[in-house]
Amino acid sequence: MINTALGVFFLKESYAPVILEARRQAREKDGGKYRLKDDYEDNRPFWTKMLSSMQRPLKILFAQPIVFTMAVYQAITFATVYTLYTNFQDIYGRLYGLDTSQIGLMYLGPGIGFLVAVWFIVPRIDTVYNALAQRNNNTPKPEYRLPIANIGSVLIPISLFWFAWTVETQQHWLVTITSTFFFGIGQVTILNCVQNYYIDSFSKYAASAIAAGAVFRSIVGGVVPLLAPSVFEHIGYGWGISIFGFLSVAIAPAPLLFFYYGEKIRKSYVITL
Repeated sequence: MINTALGVFFLKESYAPVILEARRQAREKDGGKYRLKDDYEDNRPFWTKMLSSMQRPLKILFAQPIVFTMAVYQAITFATVYTLYTNFQDIYGRLYGLDTSQIGLMYLGPGIGFLVAVWFIVPRIDTVYNALAQRNNNTPKPEYRLPIANIGSVLIPISLFWFAWTVETQQHWLVTITSTFFFGIGQVTILNCVQNYYIDSFSKYAASAIAAGAVFRSIVGGVVPLLAPSVFEHIGYGWGISIFGFLSVAIAPAPLLFFYYGEKIRKSYVITL
C-alpha cells in the first residue's frame, strides 16, 4: 500500500493511451487539434470502459491457452511456497525440536535463493532476449523471454523431492533447508520470466494479463495450504510434498514448448479485448 501511494506521487506516467490523451487535451486547449491513433481512441462511456476492464483479465486467462497454462504454473508454485511456509513450524518444531526463533531462521533458505536469483539470474532474462533478437535479424519475440525459465523448471521439482524425502527421513536440518535455497531461485526465475512474457505478449493490456495470473495464483495459493495439513497427516511429508513435485514435473516443459510454439499458439487464439 505504501509503495503504491509513493508511486502515485513520484513515478511518471508510462501508459501510452494516457500520455496521448493528455497531449490531445493540451493541444486542443491551445486551439489546435490532435488525433489519437485508432488503437488508443476509446470514446465509450466511463462505466462501459470500467466493466470491460474488469472482464478483460478473465477473458485473457480463459481464452488464451498460454496465459492459462503459465497461470497454472504460477499457481502450483505459489501453492507450494505457502504450503511449505505454513508447515515449517510443524516440521522444524515437532520433528526437529527447534524453538520459534530458530524456526524463523529457516526462512533464510528460500530468502537467500530469492536474492541470488534477483542478483544473478533475472538480469540475464534481458541478456538472452537481446541475443536471440539479434540472431533473428534484430526482430524480438515475446518467446525470447522464456529460456531462463527452464532453470526454474529444473530446480523446482528437484528441490521439492529433495526437501520431501530428507524431511521424511529426518536428515540433518541443514540438508533440508539447503533444498529451499534452490526452490527460491526457481520460484523467482519462473515468476519473472512469465511476467516479462505477459508484458511482451499483451503490450497494451499487459496489466490485465498480469492481473489474471495474479488472481488465479493467489486463490490457489490461499486454498491449497488449508488442505495440505490433512494430506500430510495421512501420507506424511515425503509423499505429501512429492505431490507438488510431481505437479511441477508435469508442467515443467511449458516454457520450452511455448518457446518453440508460443508464437503460433498466440496467433491461433487471438482474442478481442
